[in-house]
Amino acid sequence: NLSGYAALSSKRNPNAIQLAPLHGTAGGAEMQNEHMSVWGLVSEASLVVQLVMTTLVLASVASWYLIIQRGAALRRSERLLKSFLQRFRSGGELSQLYREGNEQSLPREAALQHIFLAGYQEFSQLQRQPGIAPDAVIDGVERSLYVAIAEQEERLDNGLQFLATVGSVSPYIGLFGTVWGIMNSFLGLSMVQQATLSTVAPGIAEALIATAIGLFAAIPAVMAYNRFSARGQTLSARYYSFANELQARLHRRLHAGSPSIAAAA
Repeated sequence: NLSGYAALSSKRNPNAIQLAPLHGTAGGAEMQNEHMSVWGLVSEASLVVQLVMTTLVLASVASWYLIIQRGAALRRSERLLKSFLQRFRSGGELSQLYREGNEQSLPREAALQHIFLAGYQEFSQLQRQPGIAPDAVIDGVERSLYVAIAEQEERLDNGLQFLATVGSVSPYIGLFGTVWGIMNSFLGLSMVQQATLSTVAPGIAEALIATAIGLFAAIPAVMAYNRFSARGQTLSARYYSFANELQARLHRRLHAGSPSIAAAA
């Protein structure tokens, strides 16, 4: 019969009856490895931990978009600044630069051109007033330049607040998800008869993923914030340097007794 044949086969080859248990163990290990993968842990995480992970991923995507956008804008601003500064220092007439700037639509990144147009426009309006002292003209130009520089500095700071927020808050949001996941793991551990490492490991692992995502969102944001802040400060210093250079040039022309705006340029 079949039972006798199985017993006889087991005596001849004892390893034959062990194949089924080994195959079952391999299948269980494969299922456990799949459950312990990153995606498996994320899908099995609690609702609060999944919300924390989603929030951090969205913050990371938004910060990376802002990093790429701000990096491109700063590179263009630096390129336009060098180009206009070269034209300004070439010895040409300021009136010609002013007409060219008014005739074309300047991009937002052309900060130095906007500062120049604001200063020269104020100079032109004050120069038309009869009996005004040269020092009063220079004072008016200086105030106009400071206002234009403040507007450009505000533009340089766009997005930095968001990067600073992501860089400072993301680790704490991830830590909140980690604490919540570990708390749930220990609550579940208290309900089982026998506590093993395989029982508590998935909960702790999914909790630690929240911290990893938080660091992944925070580190690039902090690095970009520091980099953009340094570049913005450099551009701001060059704006003030250009404003002083423009005032000095107009001051020399005014005190030379030139009556016309074109000659003052």
